[in-house]
Amino acid sequence: MELILKAYDLKLKHTFTISRKSIDVQPCMIVTLNDGEFSGFGEASSNPYYNITVPMMIADLEKIRPIIETSGTETPEGFWAKIYPYLKDNLFALCALDNAYNDLYARKKGKKLYELWNYTTENNPLTDYTIGIAPIEKMVAKMEELPWPIYKIKLGTEEDIAIVKTLRQHSNAIFRIDANCGWGVDETIQNSIALKKLGVEFLEQPLKADDWEGHKEVYKHSALPIIADESCIKEEDVAKCYHHFHGVNIKLAKCGGLTPGRRMIQEAKRLGLRTMAGCMTESTVGISAIAQLLPELDYVDMDGPLLLSEDIARGVTMEFGKINYANGSGTGVELL
Repeated sequence: MELILKAYDLKLKHTFTISRKSIDVQPCMIVTLNDGEFSGFGEASSNPYYNITVPMMIADLEKIRPIIETSGTETPEGFWAKIYPYLKDNLFALCALDNAYNDLYARKKGKKLYELWNYTTENNPLTDYTIGIAPIEKMVAKMEELPWPIYKIKLGTEEDIAIVKTLRQHSNAIFRIDANCGWGVDETIQNSIALKKLGVEFLEQPLKADDWEGHKEVYKHSALPIIADESCIKEEDVAKCYHHFHGVNIKLAKCGGLTPGRRMIQEAKRLGLRTMAGCMTESTVGISAIAQLLPELDYVDMDGPLLLSEDIARGVTMEFGKINYANGSGTGVELL
């Protein structure tokens, strides 16, 4: 099995701002695994919040190149378990590798990944489209530029309720709110009451990730469901979120790929938590991997390619929130 690593800079259509940062370009790494006539693809983006850079990911994978390149007969679960001890401190790199291996494995079997897992796609959720923090007229313009059935609105400003009131005047779509750890306990509870009246479906990660006492308080008193993001990174975090959140947003880059992501979804379902998968700012490579999980999800945020001025791959496509799978086996990704 041959390992190919390539760095890309994904250019964004608009400056993308959340409560803690702004970006115009998103660095990412694509992993390609070649085995005879078949190739599998995986992606991971750099992320300053988690102290991950593309050169770090490439360096960590290069260190274990011989182990990777002499693999190829294991199941994805077996491969992940074998590689995890080497990449346990860089789950972003493990994610790109695991997704590529899952893709390759399914292509060798001549099946789409979700078919290999015996998932059925009739009830797949629609994806939201994210509106980053900006002056209100820009947020309205971004919304009007792409009419969509569900918008995820990034907040964490002094004017949060006023922003949502204004956006609501321009759209009847479902709104979801993501404060990216930008609120306090009382602020979240008060905001939840006002936002429920404005047609908001749920709040994502209002408090700082480690404020478990605060999460418990908000869980008890919020007028809206609360979905964990930064508080739910790895497999062991799902159980911690029970009775602190109403659901979990699983990001493949943070947990180490599709293999642990699927286990996290099963654990969340077992605990009665709502399931969501989210994306980083990433290309169609990463998004096509997330799409394989859709049948198991209540909500999904996989709008990465819609935020780019230019994509680097073909794969799943999106049409007014609906995900259309690519032709071909695996994730269906082809690099451009």
